[in-house]
Amino acid sequence: MKKTLVALAALATIGTASAQSSVTLFGVLDASISGYSNKAEDKRYPTLTNPDYLNVGTVTTSRTGLSNSGYTASRLGFRGTEDLGGGMAASFWLEAGLGNDQGTAGKNGLFFNRRSTLSLSGPFGEVRLGRDYTPTFWNDTVFDPFGTNGVGTSLIYSANNGYMGNMNYDRASNSVGYFLPPNLGGFYGQLMYSFHEQVKYSPGDATPHDQLNNSRTGGYVGGRFGYANGPLDLAASYGSSTVGDDFYDGLTKKVDTWNLGGSYDFGPVKLFGEYSQAKYKVSDSNPVIDINDPITGLRSFNKPSTKGWLIGATAPVGAGLIRVSYSQVKYDLDQTQLLNPGAGFDPIFNPYVSVANPKANKFAVGYVHNLSKRTALYATVARVSNKDGAGLSVNSDLGFAQSYRPALSAVDAALTPKTSTGYDIGIRHTF
Repeated sequence: MKKTLVALAALATIGTASAQSSVTLFGVLDASISGYSNKAEDKRYPTLTNPDYLNVGTVTTSRTGLSNSGYTASRLGFRGTEDLGGGMAASFWLEAGLGNDQGTAGKNGLFFNRRSTLSLSGPFGEVRLGRDYTPTFWNDTVFDPFGTNGVGTSLIYSANNGYMGNMNYDRASNSVGYFLPPNLGGFYGQLMYSFHEQVKYSPGDATPHDQLNNSRTGGYVGGRFGYANGPLDLAASYGSSTVGDDFYDGLTKKVDTWNLGGSYDFGPVKLFGEYSQAKYKVSDSNPVIDINDPITGLRSFNKPSTKGWLIGATAPVGAGLIRVSYSQVKYDLDQTQLLNPGAGFDPIFNPYVSVANPKANKFAVGYVHNLSKRTALYATVARVSNKDGAGLSVNSDLGFAQSYRPALSAVDAALTPKTSTGYDIGIRHTF
């Protein structure tokens, strides 16, 4: 009898523990027929010095095929929570991107490339460890009607993702994150610090001469703070990512990003907006003489940046949703060139002048029809117009033609990106 009671007590204990824990398998499968077309043009014409030049017009690169993640990013994930009592919980989240059109998983050698975190939460908020979204990414995806997916993705994200080697733009590995508790009257916030995990030598002179990126590259620090109440949602974020450093050259290179976004749901229509700026900075702790700089004699560095903005809207129509957005990005290359590149510098007759700054704009429109809570059909079309050398497209994997030599010409024509158009027609299922 005693053994029976002990066994029943053990089973009850196991049952209680199971009730306090949960593990969920979840995912998204998104497949679309997608087409992309990029046009580049020849902007040179016959001149007095080159009267025989033959303008080649435009050259188009295009591709059509089966794609994924046109509406929602395809993924496979596992998440779980254990109730620790007293309002505290331990949680994990493992999420891998899926290329369901080809049967692939993960990206860049990472299986759980989308998220891989272990966290502890309670009345104090949540501490999260691992690979996770950066604070600066959230405004891009939350305040974009297309959610940074498919051909409709705003130019803000397209221009800044990977900008000047910024490997921490949308996600950061080796990170420690903190999230405010959800009971602050609509206020929310996030802080993140990502370890660079590079080898550091002490004393610094012990650093090998060929050891670049020796102590800081890969690190990230950032935060996001916002307010959401009823139809209103506003948030601002800032992040700094170290993209390169060299002890012996005395250089540390960073990309600093900040953005401000918001949305307001009027019912018949929901409006979105975002402004963003990213800037490349070089800290020089070892200035040296540079004989190639005719003005100061000191080495100088460009500080290129991008500025972008977006306005958009969604409007529910029965079981469907109309989506529309317009975004624009302008680069500041912070570059100069001689007025007459073929001659030497002269402060009056041949000075340095600023190089024209590239810019681009994009219009996207789409429709989503919900067949059920888990399954939807969608269609999106988008067009990008590039100016002054910008080379943004609706799909980063399809480049612009760079040069072309026609049969009757003896020289290659240098081509400049002009327009990019694309479409996604697909189906998305969540589970």
